[in-house]
Amino acid sequence: MADSTQTPAPAPASSFVTAPVAVKKPHSFTHHGITVTDDYAWLRDPGYPEVTDAEVLAHLEEENRWFEARMAPHQGRIDALFTEMRGRIKEADTSVPQKDGDYLYWIEFEEGAEYKKWWRRPVAGGADELILDEVALAEGKEYFRLGAISVSSGGHLLAYAIDDNGSERFTARIKDLATGEHLPDEIPGTLSSLVWVKNDTGLVYSLANEQWRTDNARLHWLGQPLENDVELYHEDDEGFRVGSSLSSNEKWLVIGTSDHETSEARLVRADDPLGEPILVKPRAKGVEYDVDEREGVLYIHTNDTHENFRVATAPLATPGAWTSLIEGSDDFYLTGIDLFRDFYVIEGRERGLDRISVRYYDDPARIEPIDFPEASYSAGLSSNPEWHTDTLRLSYESMVKPASVMDYDVAARTLETLKVQEIPSGYDESLYATERLEIEARDGTLVPVSIVYRKDRQGAGPLHLYGYGAYGIAIDPGFSTARLSLVDRGFAYAIAHIRGGDDMGRAWYKAGKLEQRTNTFNDFVDCAKGLIARGFTRAGQISISGGSAGGELMGAVINSDPELWGAVVAHVPFVDVLSTMLDESLPLTPGEWPEWGNPITDKAAFELIASYSPYDQVRAQAYPPLMVTAGLNDPRVTYWEPAKWVARLRELKTNGNELILKTNMGAGHGGKSGRFESLKETAEEFAFILWQLGIADVA
Repeated sequence: MADSTQTPAPAPASSFVTAPVAVKKPHSFTHHGITVTDDYAWLRDPGYPEVTDAEVLAHLEEENRWFEARMAPHQGRIDALFTEMRGRIKEADTSVPQKDGDYLYWIEFEEGAEYKKWWRRPVAGGADELILDEVALAEGKEYFRLGAISVSSGGHLLAYAIDDNGSERFTARIKDLATGEHLPDEIPGTLSSLVWVKNDTGLVYSLANEQWRTDNARLHWLGQPLENDVELYHEDDEGFRVGSSLSSNEKWLVIGTSDHETSEARLVRADDPLGEPILVKPRAKGVEYDVDEREGVLYIHTNDTHENFRVATAPLATPGAWTSLIEGSDDFYLTGIDLFRDFYVIEGRERGLDRISVRYYDDPARIEPIDFPEASYSAGLSSNPEWHTDTLRLSYESMVKPASVMDYDVAARTLETLKVQEIPSGYDESLYATERLEIEARDGTLVPVSIVYRKDRQGAGPLHLYGYGAYGIAIDPGFSTARLSLVDRGFAYAIAHIRGGDDMGRAWYKAGKLEQRTNTFNDFVDCAKGLIARGFTRAGQISISGGSAGGELMGAVINSDPELWGAVVAHVPFVDVLSTMLDESLPLTPGEWPEWGNPITDKAAFELIASYSPYDQVRAQAYPPLMVTAGLNDPRVTYWEPAKWVARLRELKTNGNELILKTNMGAGHGGKSGRFESLKETAEEFAFILWQLGIADVA
C-alpha cells in the first residue's frame, strides 16, 4: 500500500524556534575513586515513584510539545499509515476455542474495540457466557491492561488482575461466574499469577513491595480479610523474585524464586497449601531449574551439567537425587518440557530454529518430532490446559506466513490448521521472500540475520534493522502486519539475532552479558555492515529500532557508528546504565546485577559499564535523527533515563538532525494500551523513519 502524502517540509519557525533545552545543575558522584559528572540528575523527581516536581513535569511537557510540533506536518502520513495498518487487522475476530474441563474457552474482539471479551460455552451444550469484558473494564481509562486471569478448577469463579496506569501494580478481583457478581475480596498491589488451591477456596499470589519486587508468595482465603492472608514463602535475597504456579496435573503448588542465573523451587500440595513445603534442591549460583511432577516422579529442566540444559528425574521422596533423562547437547538448546498424562513434549532450538518433539514415559527411545513445512519459522506449544489430552494446540508463523493455529494429533502424527491470521485489506505471500543469513562479526562469530523483502525490490535500498540482545530473550522470525508498511515501500526488514539473546543457545546469551556485553553492540553494527556488503542497503539508508535493553543497544551504536544510521527509534531506552546499576533502591537493580555486573562492589564492572553506558558516552559528534519514547509510570526503565539522555544529546551533538522525545504521561513500559492506540504509535514511528530517510510515497 502507498499513500499520496509527499514528504512534508519541516515545521515552520513560528511553531517552535528551538528545541527544549534542559537546564544544567552541577552534580557528581564518586565510586572507586572515579568521579562522574551528571548535570541532568535533577530530572529524577526526588519523590519517585510519585512524579509531582513542577520543574520536571514542565520539562517533560515542553518536550512533548516539541515532539508534537515536529511531527504535526507529518500527521497526514501518520493517519494514512495508521489506516493502512488498521486495514490489515480483522477487527471482529475470535480465537479458536480451547477445551478446559467442562467448557470451551475463547476470546473475541468486536468491531472497533480496543480490548477483548472473554467467553466460554459448556461442552455439553448451552448458551455462550461472557466471563470477562475488558471493554467495559477499560471504559473511561487512559490506560488499561489485564494481567493475570485464572478460572477456578470447578469453573465457577474467575480471578483476574488489572493495571490502569501502567505502573504494573495490579489489583486482583474475583468474580462469581454463576451470578456475574464480584466477591468483596480485592487484593491491590499484586504482580504475579493468580493460582487457585484447596478446592477453589484459596488463591496464591505475590505482592510487589515498595521497590516493585515480588519477594513473597501469599495465600488468600476467599471471604477473609487481607490481614488474615498467610505468607507461604518470603525471599530474603533482594535480587530474587518469587512466582507461583500449579504442576501440570494440578496436584502441586510450585513456588519458585530466581534471579537471572540462579533458581530454587518448593512444592506444596495444592489441597493443603499450609502444609510443609518440599524443597526440590537448594539454590547453587549459576544453576537454574524448573520442576513438574507425574506419579511420584519429578521432571526437572536444568542447566546444572550443561549450559544448554538437560532433563533429569527424581523420586518425590528424594527430590534432590537427579538422574538424567535427556542429556544436555551442544547442538540442541532444550528450552522446556511440558508434561501430559500419557506423554511429554520437549521444546528447543537447533541452530536457532524451533524444534518440538513428543516423547513417552515408558519408552525413552521413542522420539516423534513434529515437522513443519518451511525452512525458517517460529513455532511452539500454545495453550494446552488439560492433563489428559491426545491433541496438542500449536502456534506457527514465519516472516512471510501469517500466524496459524494448529492442532497436532499425537497418535496419528498429523497437523491440522484450524485458523490462519486474516488480513482484510489483502496479502499475497508470493510477493515476498525471506532469508536467514549468517554474517561474520569482527571476532569471527557467525551471527544469524532473518530478513524479509518484496521480490520486486531492486538494488541497495532502505533497510530497517531491529535488535534486542539481552536477558537470553530470543527474537523469533515471526510475522508482522505493521511491518508491511515499510516492506511495501521498498524496505528490507531484518532482525539481527545478536549475542545477549539465546537465539543460538545458552552460550549465545552468556557471550553478550557481563564482561562480554559489548559483543551485543558489535554484532549489531557488523550485521549492518554485512547487509551493506551483500547489497541490501547502504550507509545512511538504514533505520534501526529497539526498546528497553534494545534501546540501550540503540544508544551504544549511535555513539560508536553514527554514520551508518539514517533514522533511529529508541523505545523506553535503558541508557543510564551506570547510575541505575549503582542505585540499589530502584525496583530492578539488585536483580539486574547478574546481567550487567555490580558496579557498587566491583571496580572492573563500574569501569566496563561506564565505557558503554549510552548516556555516559554521549560526546561531541554528529548524531543520526533520533526519536525517543518514555513512560512516566514505567517501573522498568524510569522516565528520567530517556529524558536525561535526550538532554545530554541536545547539549553535545554537533549537527541539526532531528531529536524528539515523547513521554506518555499516563502509561508505562509498553506505551499506550489498546490494539489501535498502540498501532498509532507504530504509525508515528514509521512516519518518522520515512521522513528522515527522505522516502516520499507515490499514488
